[in-house]
Amino acid sequence: MNKVIIFGNSGSGKSTYAKHLKQTFKLEHLDLDTIAWQPYDETSTLPPQRMAIAKSESIIHKFISENNRWVIEGCYADLLQLVSPLATNMIFMNLPISKCINNAINRPFEPHKYKSKEAQDANLAMLVEWIRNYENRDDTFSLSAHKALFEAFGGNKVVLTTNQELI
Repeated sequence: MNKVIIFGNSGSGKSTYAKHLKQTFKLEHLDLDTIAWQPYDETSTLPPQRMAIAKSESIIHKFISENNRWVIEGCYADLLQLVSPLATNMIFMNLPISKCINNAINRPFEPHKYKSKEAQDANLAMLVEWIRNYENRDDTFSLSAHKALFEAFGGNKVVLTTNQELI
């Protein structure tokens, strides 16, 4: 296992599992949350905005060109489609929505995403609602987009439905 993509709903355990694979297989890790959004000003009243796909793609290709062994994770089917032809393994974290919500509520502070624990907690109600609508949305973050990404992949792939499953 040397070029892995992991995706699923928010709160499904993608980052945790990617960190496990990073340590187990000595992979470099790219969390797509860190490159999918424009820098956010907490004083702004505007919602966060996606970075241009071309800009995110450039960052991804730079990461891949600098690393022979990697794990890339996120909920962005549009960005993962750019990488899937290069991946050797695909992991679809398809946990029940209730488990994803529980994971989101209990997740530790994520300093690479938020300036403070308070800022992370202030976003929790929106995140829980986002997770709850996973099956109903039809965007790049949706269950339908993730199923399509999974079905199109020709390499080694697995669906995990709990955080305890191992490859």
